[in-house]
Amino acid sequence: MEVVAVRRGAVRSVVVAGSLVLGVAGLAGGAQASAGEAPGARGARVAPGAGSEADVSYHGRVRLAGGRLRVWLIPANDGPAALPGATVRVRLSADLADRQEPVQGCARTGTREVVCETGPLPRHGRGRHIALALELRERPDEVSVRVDTWWNGGASDRNRANNELVVLALDTGDSYAF
Repeated sequence: MEVVAVRRGAVRSVVVAGSLVLGVAGLAGGAQASAGEAPGARGARVAPGAGSEADVSYHGRVRLAGGRLRVWLIPANDGPAALPGATVRVRLSADLADRQEPVQGCARTGTREVVCETGPLPRHGRGRHIALALELRERPDEVSVRVDTWWNGGASDRNRANNELVVLALDTGDSYAF
């Protein structure tokens, strides 16, 4: 069984099969939600950036080799407002192996999904580099990797085309850029 506690769009902790997988501090103020409760549902405060506008995008590459998937991401913000942080979601077409090496600021949220904090996103600037080394349950010939914004600090984003991406990675060991 998987239990996820969420703080206004940022994963607080994830417990899988009774063992702590990863703990991540929340991005914005707000009460911790229990499993199955909507993020920020209990007494959430308005986050800095709420009501403002920002254009979040992601650039990076993916590589699949022998059941291991590597995903490198650099979140960016083209403004007009800075964000204190956002949360990027990486969804796969293949199941993740049961055990994963924890990555700071990231947490597994499903059998095929990982979310990561971007860190602060300055206006016309970049967030922290995110490097995921994911083990897959099987050794597929290809994996579709979907990258999108899970939570954007409460700001609106009129250009969703540059932060909702799908990359097909073939099991060749080659890097595929996006």
